[in-house]
Amino acid sequence: MYIDMAENVALESGSSLTIRKATPADAKRLIDLINSAFAIESFLEGTRTDAARLASSFEKGSILVMEDAAAEIVACVSIEVHGTRGYMGQLAVDPAHQGTGLARRMCEAAEQRLREQGCQVLDISVLSLRPELLPIYRRFGFVETGTEPFAFPRTFKSGEPCHCILMSKAL
Repeated sequence: MYIDMAENVALESGSSLTIRKATPADAKRLIDLINSAFAIESFLEGTRTDAARLASSFEKGSILVMEDAAAEIVACVSIEVHGTRGYMGQLAVDPAHQGTGLARRMCEAAEQRLREQGCQVLDISVLSLRPELLPIYRRFGFVETGTEPFAFPRTFKSGEPCHCILMSKAL
């Protein structure tokens, strides 16, 4: 197993966590985690990810996972390298552990990994229908840099316009 870094992060149960690079063997658990974490996005038809979308994430870059002592995946994030710019997406934390600092830990792990790969800037995009995420990412050091049309191959439920809010931070 390839370990990117090990941390002694404590969950409410007191178990320690490790962060590693995901493999295709993690696909089923990742799909379950991502869809559970993004179930709040009721404005989109269907689930947030599936086997084909996840395979595309593996092709474009890497996925980092955080596991507890029982090897349960409790958080993940996808990262991509585009020259000196990195992209982070699909940050997902198990709903049972949201609000415990795991999202910040995953962002820090993504930042470290992207720095190691020569990135100087980290970009993200946030759906405009998720305005509650903007203050969280601002606390993580991101600033809004613009907007772009929503280009994800998903169908919105009728009457809900959406665009992407672009955010970046220096690494």
